[in-house]
Amino acid sequence: MASSSVLMRTQRPVGIASYGAYVPRWRVRTEAIAACWGLERRRVPIRAKSVPGPDEDTATMCIEAAQNALRRVRVPPEEIRAVWVGTESKPYAVKPTSTIVAEALGLTPFISAADMEFACKAGSEAMQTAMAYVGSGMAPYALAIGMDTAQSRPGDSLEYTAAAGGAAFLFGRAESAVAEVEGSLSFVTDTPDFFRPAHSHYPQHGQRFTGDAAYFYHSLGAARALLQELGRLPKDYHWAVFHQPNPKFVRRLARELGFSQEQIEPGFLVPKIGNTYAGSSLLGLAAVLDVAAPGDRIFFTSYGSGAGSDAISLVVTERIAAVRNGVPRVRDYIERRKEIADYGVYLRLMKKIHRE
Repeated sequence: MASSSVLMRTQRPVGIASYGAYVPRWRVRTEAIAACWGLERRRVPIRAKSVPGPDEDTATMCIEAAQNALRRVRVPPEEIRAVWVGTESKPYAVKPTSTIVAEALGLTPFISAADMEFACKAGSEAMQTAMAYVGSGMAPYALAIGMDTAQSRPGDSLEYTAAAGGAAFLFGRAESAVAEVEGSLSFVTDTPDFFRPAHSHYPQHGQRFTGDAAYFYHSLGAARALLQELGRLPKDYHWAVFHQPNPKFVRRLARELGFSQEQIEPGFLVPKIGNTYAGSSLLGLAAVLDVAAPGDRIFFTSYGSGAGSDAISLVVTERIAAVRNGVPRVRDYIERRKEIADYGVYLRLMKKIHRE
């Protein structure tokens, strides 16, 4: 590593002022997917995954999560000066989702809005941008959202894990934060492990290449660099959250870094709802904030194909208890469910069946 610091710090202390999550109630059991393709005996570590309802898309889900975040705190709308949406499944090919969200929340017209694209780390990219806006003094508050209705080709291995959901985080100055940012950094290379060409309905992935050369190389690179920059060890943290493409990757990453199963458990959601892509690590962070106590340190590392990772260190403040009442927790969204027993219904909800 170069002698100069790679840690990114804001000019003024910032933190998460509020947060909100959303997961659709619809679930399809992976055994129904396997049965359709004659793979009934296939062992899949995810029992069921979340699926958007017939009236849901990334924009409506972003609005739900953001409304939950804004319900927790009293912030004048004019003080929220930016809305960033990270997703790889936006409703329009050319039209920002962020403007739809900003309009629905009553934050327009004097607001900066944009969509972020970096595969599964688009959400954490939005978080870092919001941190920079607030930390530079450009905005009292900025809203960052990571949300996806993840797509997968029928019959592909991704179909067993690609799910829907995500979370929203309102960033503000540290004195109003429920979790203060201690430091952040990014680790990026040009590694084409997962991509979707123009005019293609479904993404392509590099099979085993997506593991060591992509997910682990970048996640380990970002995580180890942040620990080194801050002079910390995994034992200094109460909780750790990682991007969750599948359970095996998360467990191995935690083990190689030195985090325990107990540290990752609250934010370890992929066995329950699948991989929510840009919302995966953000949803895990929201689940940790639902249970964290003042003084708890949280280690956060995202991953996005293409490829890169963002790592952030946070410490929970005394204000956390004040924002927990009256808003659904991540666990509440996971526990409410409406099961889809038929593979054809799942295809219809995911808009994979087209009528001429």
